[in-house]
Amino acid sequence: MFIMNNIFHEAGFWVAVSFVLFFVFFGRKLWGPITAVLDSRAARIREELDEAARLRREAEQMLEDATREREQALVEAKSVVEQSRKHAVEVAEKARAEAEEAVKRHEQMAYDRIAAVERAAAKEVRQVAIDVAVEAARGVISQSLDAQKAESLVDKAIADLPAALARQAA
Repeated sequence: MFIMNNIFHEAGFWVAVSFVLFFVFFGRKLWGPITAVLDSRAARIREELDEAARLRREAEQMLEDATREREQALVEAKSVVEQSRKHAVEVAEKARAEAEEAVKRHEQMAYDRIAAVERAAAKEVRQVAIDVAVEAARGVISQSLDAQKAESLVDKAIADLPAALARQAA
């Protein structure tokens, strides 16, 4: 009993007994609010974890959407570039064809001008030849024709004039 008496005189023993008695008497009253506080905190933490998981899923979905949109944009960009290249080739081909056509038109115009100049030159040469022939004929006629022969030639030409005009008109 000596040991038991000694225990009753220890302060630690009485603190332990008072602690146990405190929880026996007030434990049920305190346990409810403590568990309520802990439960509410656990619920809040659970809600925050659920919210974090939801936000993570949303972020992953947004990342997938952004990746898909980026890939679509790349495909569209490649398509636009390819269409632009095709269009540029078509425009270059069309420009080359138009340039060739313009060169052909200018060449034809040059040929036409050359032909017109040749015709004008031939006409001028003919006119000069006619003028020279007329002058030569005038000179030859004036030397070889007398006045009587000239009058008979003029009369014959006047008489043949209506027939020559009729032939020229037809």
